[in-house]
Amino acid sequence: MTPEPSAAKSNSTKRASAPVASKKRMHAWRNWSGAVSDASQLTAGPTTETAVKSLVIGAGGSGLKVKTVGAGHSFNDIATTDGLRLHFNDYTGLVSVNSETNVATFRAGTPILKIPELLKPHGLALANQGDFAAQTIAGAISTGTHGTGLQFTNLSGAVRSLRIVLADGSILYCDSRTHPELFTFGRIGIGALGIILEVGLQCVPAFRVAANEESAPVDEVLDTFVAQAREHDHYSFLWYPHSTAALVKRNRRLAEGEEVEGYMPQSAFSRFVDEALVQTWGRQVSATIGTMVPGIVPKVNQFTSSLMARKKFTDDSHQVFAQPHKVRFNEMEYAVPFEDGPEVVREIRRLIERRDWRVSFPIEVRTTAADDIPLSPAFERESTYISVHRYVREPHEEYFGAIEEVLLAAGGRPHWGKLHTLRAEELRELYPRFDEFVTLRNDLDPQRVFHNTYLDRVLGA
Repeated sequence: MTPEPSAAKSNSTKRASAPVASKKRMHAWRNWSGAVSDASQLTAGPTTETAVKSLVIGAGGSGLKVKTVGAGHSFNDIATTDGLRLHFNDYTGLVSVNSETNVATFRAGTPILKIPELLKPHGLALANQGDFAAQTIAGAISTGTHGTGLQFTNLSGAVRSLRIVLADGSILYCDSRTHPELFTFGRIGIGALGIILEVGLQCVPAFRVAANEESAPVDEVLDTFVAQAREHDHYSFLWYPHSTAALVKRNRRLAEGEEVEGYMPQSAFSRFVDEALVQTWGRQVSATIGTMVPGIVPKVNQFTSSLMARKKFTDDSHQVFAQPHKVRFNEMEYAVPFEDGPEVVREIRRLIERRDWRVSFPIEVRTTAADDIPLSPAFERESTYISVHRYVREPHEEYFGAIEEVLLAAGGRPHWGKLHTLRAEELRELYPRFDEFVTLRNDLDPQRVFHNTYLDRVLGA
């Protein structure tokens, strides 16, 4: 394949510079949770696509493996390498906005939390997003990051174009018409097909959300889950094991200028109290006490659930969708067929009770629409995403391992950026187009320039 010209000229004012790589013996790195670490021979922070191209060619010629790392919010070893690690901390920003299609193109290192302010002058917003906002846009789409809502795909489903550096150094622009195979698979490419430079995202006119958050009996929440998820634009719930209540979130998208009786705009103070008291303090206390005195976790979780008071408010979409995450944890998440979700949660609940575990962190349940991305956990099926967490100081292997068996028995597919134990032979059975992805990878990277231990495990050597 031959390089294609960029779909939009970069607005960067930085002069192209030669790639600069540190020459210390080894360079330590840890992910956000602190559970994954490595040491690479070289690191570099390129600021131009020419620099990225030169680094890839140079590393390939030297036999070094190359991996990019975003904000480190994957919980597994997808970004680890002992070769050359690239970060895009200085390769950020908005490249262009197509005013006719509302497609906005961002550089790979742009943090999602910066996107709202970049889109604001254009009156646009992301159609949906996950509750983490610190991730880079390239890292988020590469692993299938998602929000919630049966009318909306994961973030990768909003991708309309990609600009990628391949293993031979060539730079390709791809969309549904130009290099369509690379575009089809590259929207969730798990770092195996190339280095993403730019991402074109389908955006929508900026909107506000009416948020209704309340505590409800968990049995009632499970009984009505399917109907509620279909009724509301964005529906999810959190359940703390050992408690009888769940925090239910029902969010409705508002038309321009629409006001809703009984809903007040969320103030900065209200947002701070929620973040400081429930999201941070409550979870930190629960996790810390649970580590020191596991026996009182049920009572602590019941108390934490009691803090989840009823709230009705309106706010800009990104302020509702994104949540603070200051208490660190490890996470596993699987997507199961949508209507099976409630029974899977019930089975997990029964498992926790049988094993008499003391689990201080909540289980989160969300939904997404079906999509056409071959390595998406929601490929060709509406999905319920079920995520389980453990505080970073608590062992998670036994808990995650047993729940993983429940999720697999329900036909679950793992989130590529979360912890799971599956290997290529097992993943092949879950993804109908798995072998097509592997074939494309073989064609694009026969020398395995972008290889690491994670890809060895999930795709095979």
